[in-house]
Amino acid sequence: MALTLTGMTVSEPRDTDVALPAPLPPVPTESVLGRSYRALSIGIVSVVLLIAFEATAVGTAMPVAARELDGVSLYAFAFSGYFTTSLFGMVLAGQWSDRRGPLGALTTGIAAFAAGLLLSGTAGVMWTFVAGRAVQGLGGGLVIVALYVVVGRAYPERLRPAIMAAFAACWIVPSIVGPLAAGAVTEQLGWRWVFIGIPVLVVFPLALALPQIRRRASGPVQGTGPAPAPASFDGRRIRLALGISLGAGLLQYAAQDLRWISLVPGVVGAALLVPAVLGLLPRGTWRAARGLPSVVLLRGVASGSFVAAESFVPLMLVTQRGLSPTLAGLSLAAGGATWALASWVQARPRLEPYRERLMTLGMVLVAAAIVTAPSVLIDAVPAWTVAVAWGFGCFGMGLVISSTSVLLLQLSAPEEAGANSAALQISDGLSNALLLAAGGAAFAALGGGTVTHAATEVSGSHPAAFAAVFLPMAAVALAGTWVTTRLRER
Repeated sequence: MALTLTGMTVSEPRDTDVALPAPLPPVPTESVLGRSYRALSIGIVSVVLLIAFEATAVGTAMPVAARELDGVSLYAFAFSGYFTTSLFGMVLAGQWSDRRGPLGALTTGIAAFAAGLLLSGTAGVMWTFVAGRAVQGLGGGLVIVALYVVVGRAYPERLRPAIMAAFAACWIVPSIVGPLAAGAVTEQLGWRWVFIGIPVLVVFPLALALPQIRRRASGPVQGTGPAPAPASFDGRRIRLALGISLGAGLLQYAAQDLRWISLVPGVVGAALLVPAVLGLLPRGTWRAARGLPSVVLLRGVASGSFVAAESFVPLMLVTQRGLSPTLAGLSLAAGGATWALASWVQARPRLEPYRERLMTLGMVLVAAAIVTAPSVLIDAVPAWTVAVAWGFGCFGMGLVISSTSVLLLQLSAPEEAGANSAALQISDGLSNALLLAAGGAAFAALGGGTVTHAATEVSGSHPAAFAAVFLPMAAVALAGTWVTTRLRER
């Protein structure tokens, strides 16, 4: 056998030469439920499932908890407290995971999440309940980013779309069963058991997942760039994380209290928030620079516009069309199934070359669903129109949200996966809060009603107030279709 290698000729082999070994057969491809990944996949998916169930169930128990703790005036802080601390947890988890591996951030996050549930479930006054929600938010922020890093380290690139689709599918059953189950538990056992029962259930998935995470994804990652990933925490990013949490909380407070005096916390919140966001998100995010910045921006545009609009759908159906709260809530239930279906679709290897086009289609569906929803303000339009439109909108969200997670990991060096995953979650959570605050302020300014109690007694809702929420959010979602054209560098 004569071979020519860069000008050198290798002579024909003699009888004494050793024969080259036959090529090895191709390694069979393995799924996320194959023997190598089964325990890890079941464990981390179960953790997401429990978090999803808690997230959908807590809204049912919250009004009863606030009434029994004589804290209806602090009701909104039980939600904003979770959000503001989760932003800090996301940044901390990104730092922790990049420098020491995701195992510590994940276990600490789950412990904090469980401790917050127990604190809220045993609270005797409303401020203790709010403190528990804040501890729970810190844990939730740690967990979600750590799980992204686990996926990036433990699974090969071909399996990441499938595990992201599994994460999305975890929200189907909780979105349908969660409120009903929480209502039954609240009525039969009391609202406290909605919070106290979850920590016990997390033991089994942790026992499955932690040994696999320790084997596959623990320890600091070796950087691929000219310099290794730093071993110590970045104090500047931690300070920016505190700024973004405090700034978001002050802006939410200002938006809930439409008085001139509220301009003070609003201005202070913006002064803290703007430099923190610019420092924590990839450079060029706000101008939709190609590549990673546009992926992070799209996540916020899609999630913020959709969540802000969805929050007003049940209220609109109850006040304008006379539906019961149960029927209004069930009008959104089918969206969980279509969301999971779209997440499964984007995970098909055959569709990988068309991922950006699928995301453009997704944003078009989201915008169309949001702009269609307020059509039920016209009595001649059937109320079930919202359910159909929201099913298509959730399908669009399934295409976009799962794909942004996949693209983020593709565009991130191993030593940057934690920080970039944190940026993605910050964009998601921050846009939810800011667009909800903006929508809520517009709704109140144009005569929106106020919900007084679990019986959903609402007064003063004007159709124009709902239009002032849905139409701007549809415009934001439509702008997201342009952002989908900038997800890859030229």
